[in-house]
Amino acid sequence: MSMKPRSLIFDLFGGHLRYLGGEARLQPLSEFLELFGIPSATTRVALARMRKEEWFSTRRDGRQTIYTLTEKSRQLLDDGRNRIFKETPKTWDEQWRMAIYTVPEESRDERERFRRTLTWHGFGPLAAATWVSPHPRLDQIGTALGKIEASARLDLLTCRSTGRAHDRDMAARCWDLEGLGRDYATLIKSYSLLPPPSELEKYPGAEALRYQIEHVNTYRTFPFRDPDLPDQLLPEGWPGREAHQHFVEIFEALSGPARAYVQSILESTN
Repeated sequence: MSMKPRSLIFDLFGGHLRYLGGEARLQPLSEFLELFGIPSATTRVALARMRKEEWFSTRRDGRQTIYTLTEKSRQLLDDGRNRIFKETPKTWDEQWRMAIYTVPEESRDERERFRRTLTWHGFGPLAAATWVSPHPRLDQIGTALGKIEASARLDLLTCRSTGRAHDRDMAARCWDLEGLGRDYATLIKSYSLLPPPSELEKYPGAEALRYQIEHVNTYRTFPFRDPDLPDQLLPEGWPGREAHQHFVEIFEALSGPARAYVQSILESTN
């Protein structure tokens, strides 16, 4: 599996390094990325760019550079972990949260920012500039968007539909649940071909780390396509919960040997 250095670095910190002090020297980071075929020179370039973008702060210890997570990167990792590992709520207050925005045609970057933010927080487009979610995340939307252009407008509302049939119809129009369900079923089938968790727990450390990160990357797109709809809005026989359960079981089975390996490399390079 071909993976970008930036994604690998975030996965390493998000899955392990943040729980082992939140920082790492360049040498072990390069060693970890070499497991995925990334040369050390490429790792240095990626880290330099991420530092410039304020994902890391750095300090020197002799000839070694130490990379430390910033508050900005910790927040990103928290948001990502919450989306990937949080269980879908099974109940619903039957209220829709609605975001309606108006952005001038010439402000394309601002309009795209609205769409990205709403998508990230699980909203779906009911109409071109009207997005909805069953989750109480209006405050999060306001905070995430921050200051908006003076020529733009954002209205955040809470509302109800005329009934359950209408609710399910709205959900089907906002998200491609049929296509997502098929992809979940395919993922579950691929998981059935893997060794059981009891065998994954015995993987050698380097192999466990490599496979765990590949496992996360295979699953990563699903939480950002899946709006975490409550049961009342899902099609019958929805496979998303089963897929998530398998994903977590595999991830946790690999965590022990992977974490031990990461810690051993950190200690050997200090």
